[in-house]
Amino acid sequence: MAASNSLTIRLHAADNVVVSRAELLPGTHIGEEDVATAEAIPTGHKVAVAPIAKGEAVRKYNQIIGFATADIPVGGHVHVQNVAVQEFERDYAYCSEATDTEFFPEPAMFDGYLRENGNVGTRNYIGVLTSVNCSATVARYIADAFRNSNELDDYPNVDGVVALVHGTGCGMADTGDGYANLQRTLWGYTRHANFAGVVMVGLGCEVNQIDFLLEAYNITRGPLFRTMTIQDSGGTKRSVDKGVAMIREMLPEANKARRQPLPASHLTLALQCGGSDSYSGITANPSLGAAADLLVRNGGTAILSETPEIYGAEHLLTRRASSEAVGKKLIDRIHWWEEYTKRNGGEMNNNPSPGNKAGGLTTILEKSLGAAAKGGTMNLNGVFRYGETINTKGFVFMDSPGYDPCSITGQVASGANLVCFTTGRGSVYGCKPSPCLKLATNTAMFDRMDQDMDINCGTVVDNGDSIETVGQRIFDRLIEVASGDPTKSEVYGFGDDEFVPWQIGAVM
Repeated sequence: MAASNSLTIRLHAADNVVVSRAELLPGTHIGEEDVATAEAIPTGHKVAVAPIAKGEAVRKYNQIIGFATADIPVGGHVHVQNVAVQEFERDYAYCSEATDTEFFPEPAMFDGYLRENGNVGTRNYIGVLTSVNCSATVARYIADAFRNSNELDDYPNVDGVVALVHGTGCGMADTGDGYANLQRTLWGYTRHANFAGVVMVGLGCEVNQIDFLLEAYNITRGPLFRTMTIQDSGGTKRSVDKGVAMIREMLPEANKARRQPLPASHLTLALQCGGSDSYSGITANPSLGAAADLLVRNGGTAILSETPEIYGAEHLLTRRASSEAVGKKLIDRIHWWEEYTKRNGGEMNNNPSPGNKAGGLTTILEKSLGAAAKGGTMNLNGVFRYGETINTKGFVFMDSPGYDPCSITGQVASGANLVCFTTGRGSVYGCKPSPCLKLATNTAMFDRMDQDMDINCGTVVDNGDSIETVGQRIFDRLIEVASGDPTKSEVYGFGDDEFVPWQIGAVM
């Protein structure tokens, strides 16, 4: 890492580019590299520190992030105008870097909700879920009955009543990936430890029948899990009244929940990044990776996702796989995505987004190498499908799109009771029922959006803080949030509209 007064950041001695820390004018001398800029370099963008011939690999993090499409002179601006992705061989080297995890002898503790089934929550909500979009409005009206009154004041241990609705559930095949994704998601939320109780609302005639879900996952109705359909209940008004009555019956029991000291091994953390910039892979993502390592060493679980955004960095994960089977399962998901994007007329390098590129990220390979840093350094112990229940402790991967709300929805369905979201451009995401901590990659954005950002990881560059120091800061804050302290997004009430199950397949 560069000194705090340097103009650029060098990430590895073998790199042929460095990252600018400020807007550099043509002819600016970069003392630490002994080169001068040949043209203007925006903040966070890359400068060539050696001549890069057309077709030659561009290296950052000592990894290939693309290939020059034209000769790039020393001091040249290295970006989309002269760099592109092309195929090259990757050495998966399965398990070659797997090591024994050094667990802490005494795990960290937090105050959580121990449920009867042994699962542990960090929040205590009542949820209103829907089997189909057609019941979304009724579900919202049910939740609004409590949002717009003082009724919950009598139940101080209940965090709220939240309606999580979606845009699918009918006009779809009743088999295949899309149907399985939706059912796994709904099942995961129905049994989530951050819900004290759930009411599920259907229309009645949809493809995604509530009874089919209950049968598929052996779910039984009870005092804290109730279901109904609008058609059987007699329409909108009667359904809303019925749903409100169900929740009123749940509230006294839900309010009996009390926080108690529990080991951090009960925490499952969703690792996420969005609105990224070139600092994401330098500050916030590796710092979150350090926090994830601490959680794993405390016996907890950290979930990396966004399969398109580890594309090009998957070889770094397979080397940490605890078994060859785990590593190959990850590569199988990569191959599935290659086919999936191809048959939909896309390709894996349709990322980074325009905002990412404006922030200095040039290719999906560069973005992925930075994004994968969120996963820390621990062994990769499992690979799971979207919304599949995580039944393995430690660092794991869950397949998902790179679209943040959709990806996090799957992670929460898989069991995440906490979320950490790094951002460089400034995402204002929030989540229910799992609280979301937002990490800023750079100080300028943190200062501009301090009411949304929870932690500034820009101190890695600005103050010379170590990745380990900021990682510990994140971990300590996670313990506080898991114990009930609200995040910035919770103060604003985010999370009702961020429930986005992954839709795959034809709409019929």
